[in-house]
Amino acid sequence: MKRLLLLAILPALSAGCALTSPQEDPVLVKLNELERRLATIERVLGNGSLVELTMQAEELHRQTAALQGRVESLEHNSEGTAARQRDLYVDLDERIRTLEESMVGATTTANVMDGGTLLPGQLPVPGGSDQDNYRAAFELLKEQRYEPAAMAFDQFLISFPDSQLAENAQYWLAESYYVTGEFEKALADFERVIREYPGARKVPDALLKMGYCNYELGRWEQAKAALTKVTEDHADTTAARLADQRLKRIAEEGH
Repeated sequence: MKRLLLLAILPALSAGCALTSPQEDPVLVKLNELERRLATIERVLGNGSLVELTMQAEELHRQTAALQGRVESLEHNSEGTAARQRDLYVDLDERIRTLEESMVGATTTANVMDGGTLLPGQLPVPGGSDQDNYRAAFELLKEQRYEPAAMAFDQFLISFPDSQLAENAQYWLAESYYVTGEFEKALADFERVIREYPGARKVPDALLKMGYCNYELGRWEQAKAALTKVTEDHADTTAARLADQRLKRIAEEGH
């Protein structure tokens, strides 16, 4: 192509060259420009740049089509995805609520010694030993916080039924009811001390308090029977001395 073009314009160049110098001849300048442009086109064709660009365009077209397919697939499955997201949210919400409830319970029991409340079925020292929980319950009793003390001793007996401190816990549970005037409850728990722990050191005191409970309930014969048994079976104890004093009082009152 280049040679044909040059042959076509050579006559005109010959005529023009006679009149104008090669550096100033516009036709020659134009010819040089055309030659430069043809060389550029030949170089592009020679190194395959146009072919590479065409291949890249085709690859981009293929990737675009693939992405469009994925978008359509996602749109088609959007309803199922939304349902799964709702299920995940419900499950997560339930787990968080359960965790929050357990945290509230842990905070409540952890603070019971500082004036907080004790929920039913919870120990004053969650995760603590029988000795830790017995001391905590007894401390509540000493502080005259009788309701949480009773709850603490009751849960102690459920959680540590085989503890060596169980007999004492049973006695102080009954005592917690006695000091608040719940004599029927106290009587039942004092009886349990004698029935379930017959060799316990607290038996004389439990028998004495049974007499006291019956006295407060106006059951004079039962009161005298329990107090008399203390003086006879445990004569050398403080409980026997206190029982004798209460017997005299009953006699003086004419019961």
